[in-house]
Amino acid sequence: MFSKACEYGIRALIFIAMKSSKDERVGNTAIAIAIDSPSAFTAKILQKLVKAKIIKSVKGPYGGFEISEEGLHQTKLTAIVKAIDGDAVYNRCGLGLSECSALKPCPLHDKFKAVRADLKTILDATTLKELASQLEDGTAFLKL
Repeated sequence: MFSKACEYGIRALIFIAMKSSKDERVGNTAIAIAIDSPSAFTAKILQKLVKAKIIKSVKGPYGGFEISEEGLHQTKLTAIVKAIDGDAVYNRCGLGLSECSALKPCPLHDKFKAVRADLKTILDATTLKELASQLEDGTAFLKL
């Protein structure tokens, strides 16, 4: 459902959120390793997230990426998806057709419409803090 960039972006933010909740900043290389993503690709994604003001980039020897305590609790997955993929996840065809609508539906249109609605509900209700907490307590992971 998400682009590869969005998948990596969500993973990166969960990792940054976990580190930020411990008052730690984390660099691009460490993020890329932790989420099993190419470093250059990760850097481009992180730039988008900084530009969207979801995370902060601090330069210098003690620099890295961080998210504020307020951001941990208020940033919903919806904002991350929108910053990276826009609204396409809520609008694109389930079969990947260029044109699919209620007037001219693909065979999956009605079923996929329900899936998209459920996905939006999940993304609107899920915060970074919630996901980072699962990493911290060992009930979830970002890579094998």
